[in-house]
Amino acid sequence: MGAIRSPRPVNLICGFISNDADLMQRAIRILTQYYGPTDTVSETWPFDDTDYYEPEMGTDLLRQFASFAELIDPGRLASIKVHTNEVENRIGYECGLPPGQRPVNLDPGYIELSKLVLATTKNGSHRIYLRDGIYAESTLHYREGKWKAWPHTYPDYASGRYDAFFEDLRNRYRIKLDALGETRRPEGGRL
Repeated sequence: MGAIRSPRPVNLICGFISNDADLMQRAIRILTQYYGPTDTVSETWPFDDTDYYEPEMGTDLLRQFASFAELIDPGRLASIKVHTNEVENRIGYECGLPPGQRPVNLDPGYIELSKLVLATTKNGSHRIYLRDGIYAESTLHYREGKWKAWPHTYPDYASGRYDAFFEDLRNRYRIKLDALGETRRPEGGRL
């Protein structure tokens, strides 16, 4: 029988999609009020691997990520996703948009040593229900010294364009774990 242990803390991240870089910065500022300061914010990339969001958000979409300095319990992911949906609605309201239309998409998740997990409101065969209408998926996994996609991974994550940023986050996360003495505790897989 395996021993039940509390999980290691994880590194909270959030992805942003918008055609307005200022709105992404506004979203980051709002999130720091709740989750503390960021320790790094990525460059901005074109979000052009899919047109899924264009009917709602327009064209010329951009993607950016923020990493938060304070580690969190992974069990908080569902409540964080519920909150980021509220932030999307708040920003839409402040921009004068009709209810349900959003000018910025927020995708919270976390990085740990072996994977990158994202929260979503959409079910699928590869997603696990958490609570409050929120599901989680392992979007990328870390193996043989690099980030790897699954067959279900979103095209922009699978493209590899964010891998260097996620590698930097993984290294920062390891330093945070070392400071807590957490990297010596078994996780159940290879580090």
